[in-house]
Amino acid sequence: MVKTILLAAVTLLGLASLAAADTGTATFYTPPYVPSSCYGYQDKGVMIAAASDVIWDNRAACGRRYSVTCTGPTNQGVPQPCRGSVVVTIVDYCPAGCAGTIDLSQEAFAIIADPNAGKVQIEYHQ
Repeated sequence: MVKTILLAAVTLLGLASLAAADTGTATFYTPPYVPSSCYGYQDKGVMIAAASDVIWDNRAACGRRYSVTCTGPTNQGVPQPCRGSVVVTIVDYCPAGCAGTIDLSQEAFAIIADPNAGKVQIEYHQ
């Protein structure tokens, strides 16, 4: 009985860690979105993003889909910028010095936050 309860607890903890979101910041970039580091001149639409070194993983991030949710402002310019969440596909690399953890397309950023904010706090997970 104790073994079963312990196994159930360990399983639940494992599932909870899989569902946990990472935190960071999001910025945005503007068209044209091609060529991209992952797909060259292949158009992947506008629900796309460029990965910073934090998630790039030596090109392994190409094609990964991330759910990104705005959680708050990074400055006083737009005190309540958040609008919601979006799912994007990584198609490009945001080079060293990138201002955000994930650089969303302009269209994707506008779904989660007021573009006038420029940069917002986020939670994201694959």
